[in-house]
Amino acid sequence: MAAGYLEILRARHAVRLLAGTLVGRLPNATAAIAIVLFVRAEGGTYTLAGGLAAAYGVANAVGQPVLGRLVDLHGQPRVQLPAALLSALAMAAFAFAGTDPLPLAYATVAAAGLFTPPLEGGLRALWPSVLRKEDQVHTAYAMDAVAQEIMFAVGPLLVTLCVSLWSEQAALLVLNVVGVLGALSVVASPPSRAWRSAPREAHWLGALRSPGLRALLGAFLFVGIALGSITVASVPYADDNGGDAVYGWLMAGVGLGALIGGLFYGARRWTGEPARRLQALVALLAVCYLPLTLMPGPVAMTLLTVLAGVFLAPAIACAFVLVDRHAPRGTVTEAFSWLVTTFTVGASVGTGLAGPVVEAGGALWGFAVPGAAGGVSLLVLLATGRVLAASAGSAVVASSSENDPNRAVEPRFSSGDRA
Repeated sequence: MAAGYLEILRARHAVRLLAGTLVGRLPNATAAIAIVLFVRAEGGTYTLAGGLAAAYGVANAVGQPVLGRLVDLHGQPRVQLPAALLSALAMAAFAFAGTDPLPLAYATVAAAGLFTPPLEGGLRALWPSVLRKEDQVHTAYAMDAVAQEIMFAVGPLLVTLCVSLWSEQAALLVLNVVGVLGALSVVASPPSRAWRSAPREAHWLGALRSPGLRALLGAFLFVGIALGSITVASVPYADDNGGDAVYGWLMAGVGLGALIGGLFYGARRWTGEPARRLQALVALLAVCYLPLTLMPGPVAMTLLTVLAGVFLAPAIACAFVLVDRHAPRGTVTEAFSWLVTTFTVGASVGTGLAGPVVEAGGALWGFAVPGAAGGVSLLVLLATGRVLAASAGSAVVASSSENDPNRAVEPRFSSGDRA
């Protein structure tokens, strides 16, 4: 199973790009918990902490597709590194100024979120030029999804480590400095410096003018809602079955399941239409959410959360393939950034939706939300199946790049290729 992953990691620049992207995204992965801990250390309320973390998240959701479009227009180094520096400086200003005055606190965390560099979308745009073979690119997408699960599991631990060694303020500062170094490692690499997006048609909608991409975003909004609702529904269950430790195990179970599923999904080659495969994966994802409503004891419940996460990373990896296929020419980074934004917004909606549902009907109804959201996501994919199965169009690299073999561009794969 590991042979496919080792083949990718042996490719020139692959380890540097993957590691640099993960390190560069640490500030984003840890922002919410770092902000909450810092605000509480400053004497602020949980309401204030949540409000500031939400401001960061909303600004981040807005900034990702905007910065992704700028990357497609101007290249990665000109956008990614300045954005990383601005984001880190804004978070440093928040760390030194604290929560008073309040408008400044909101402005700084919002700026930090807005300028978070779209490293995630940038890496997926680079994989085709680094790996060249389509089956390797698809395996890299799965490995990318798995690596994210590891990062989001390790990130909070790094925050608590920094707090225990130094302080909450130091955690904000250190993680953002490390994030800048990760972004620098990526943009200074030859593939990032050489990469150019394919020529694009000027259009105010950018990547969103693709019907296939809009269909994917509609489906993954509800996948995000499902995941976000689990984090809230698990709280009252844990309160009744052992407290914070049980909650931690439930959240770890979802991540472990995604890790296992992603590893197996990326270890084999898949044939057939990725659109139909995505329908099957989302259907399985929705079905595996349903047993959570049984709410057995903590050990069995943890195993059910592992099951609930198994098809998450494969579904995301398959969606990456379709994003690459349906992104209009010259908009690949923006398109991947839109998927990230939509998933993030969906998770936020899920947490907001599950709250009143839990208050009205308890944990049982809270755990019914992810199954329902997964079902709606499947319906969206079924309703838009023809659109997603259609070819996105050109797979031809711009003639200007063909004349210069040293110039990395945005390779595209036709719908007839192995998927």
